[in-house]
Amino acid sequence: MKLNRRDALILGAGGLAAATLAGPVLAQDAAPAAAQTPTKSVEEWIAEFTGGSEVQEGGVTLTAPEIAENGNTVPISVSAENAAEILVLATGNPTPGVATIKFGPAAGARQLATRIRLAETQDVMAIAKLEDGSFRQAKSNVKVTIGGCGG
Repeated sequence: MKLNRRDALILGAGGLAAATLAGPVLAQDAAPAAAQTPTKSVEEWIAEFTGGSEVQEGGVTLTAPEIAENGNTVPISVSAENAAEILVLATGNPTPGVATIKFGPAAGARQLATRIRLAETQDVMAIAKLEDGSFRQAKSNVKVTIGGCGG
């Protein structure tokens, strides 16, 4: 079959029309799947990290501001002596899991510092798995203001 210029233009217009009509249909199919992505609850995060073991208070130092004027960049730091792993959770975020940090045996300091995003006023939790297999936690409430108005 020999393809001339007119045939090529007709084929191109047909392909463009098909793509234009199919695009919204494909986008509608994809959106519900993304919205239905399951997220784990805070309890599920803790149960997965601890394996159901008891978590005791103390032994972990969590430093977070009492008031954050910008919830997009809230500075936190966590330290725990003899920590093998530290889990950080933002309990009010749609996806509570912030980070899981593992420390090797040669790690000098068992601490981390980072900035996290908080969707609203909420608790920030840090759970440390110590080298002896026990779990310790610390919690801090951070009040997120909008635009620095204190609201």
